[in-house]
Amino acid sequence: MPRILDVEQAMLLLELEAPFDQRQVLLARRRMAKRWHPDIAPPGRQHEHQRHLQAINEAADQLAVLAESARGGRVTRGAVKVSAAAARKAREDAGRRAYEAEQRRRAAEEERAKHDPFGSRVPDHSVVHRYARCASYPEWGVGTVTGIYFSGGDDDVQQWARMSFQVGVRTVPAGSLQFVDFSQPDPAADRVQRFMTAAQHALAEGDARLAAQRLIYARDADPSNPVVLRLLTAAFWQAGNLPAAARAVRDWARADTDRPTPERFAARIYEDMGAIDLAADAAHRAIERAPSDASAWERLGRLALRLMDRQRAISALEQARELGPSVEGLLDLALAYHLAGDVGAEVSVSEAATRLDPHSAAAWSRYAHALARTDRLVECERACIRALSLTDDPEVETLLARTRAAGPRELNGGRPARGVLAEQTAA
Repeated sequence: MPRILDVEQAMLLLELEAPFDQRQVLLARRRMAKRWHPDIAPPGRQHEHQRHLQAINEAADQLAVLAESARGGRVTRGAVKVSAAAARKAREDAGRRAYEAEQRRRAAEEERAKHDPFGSRVPDHSVVHRYARCASYPEWGVGTVTGIYFSGGDDDVQQWARMSFQVGVRTVPAGSLQFVDFSQPDPAADRVQRFMTAAQHALAEGDARLAAQRLIYARDADPSNPVVLRLLTAAFWQAGNLPAAARAVRDWARADTDRPTPERFAARIYEDMGAIDLAADAAHRAIERAPSDASAWERLGRLALRLMDRQRAISALEQARELGPSVEGLLDLALAYHLAGDVGAEVSVSEAATRLDPHSAAAWSRYAHALARTDRLVECERACIRALSLTDDPEVETLLARTRAAGPRELNGGRPARGVLAEQTAA
């Protein structure tokens, strides 16, 4: 194997300095040959001298070629530096390629050990049906069965099939195989069911990306199947691929035009994407399909609030209140009335939220802040005390202190009379 020498290493071997020409290289070769000739080597060192002299000759040949191609027949210091840098770069590239090749070789060995443990064994059983699919991984397509193997003993015997797929050699349980008869076409319904089952297994294992990949095959087999499109939307959504989820939910809504579920999914996906206007449109379409769904009206109201459409938000949230009020919906309605400047309606809705859930700290806090904008200071103080009894809230504590300070005081400079009354009532 030839030695890898750059110009600087060759000059060191010949004890030569730049600038130099072909004659200086020839003289350096002769000088070093006299010094390292095997005939003058000490006993037992002839082999080392011979190898060193061979390296000297190779270095001299390299420098002679460089001097011959140099301008004016002389190699300058700058040329030496450039050539040495190029040689070092070539060595680095060669080392990187060798490292990458070694990594690929190791990865291939690990892949083979993981998926082809029976590669070195003679099959234990002959193959009758050669072409089959793996039910657990239908995306591998049709593979070729190259051998049947057995492992274990007694009552714990397991049968394996060594198969060659497009993705490589895989060893799978023989019971998971579905043998293929090419004389009959593969029905689309069978492909849908095959990939749907595998996708549901992937979702159960928490691999939404793999489930989406399998469901794409199922959608290609039946593009208008609403069940496939629903699962595909959920898989893309769980995998965090929101643009793909939005495309899938649009296809689902076109295929399933009667139920509101696709539009509900669309509203949530668009909201996660930050497309609030599209989310509001999807929520409105969901209401058109299910006008008696209070949660759909609440979602439309919340989205209208984010769009700063107060009247639309109030209308939607009032409709949700009539159909089936919730604490969250009433608090959103109170916020909408607050933004619209209707303090009386805000107080009324906040009070309704406290009656609906007397243990909701958020409802009592909202009620207290609404009362603070009126002259009902005693009730505001009571609401603050009730909210603080449920949870610690620095804003409510500040509001309580401000309310007590704003109330009328006794002649002796004591604590506010209304505050005393409120504490006695709460006690």
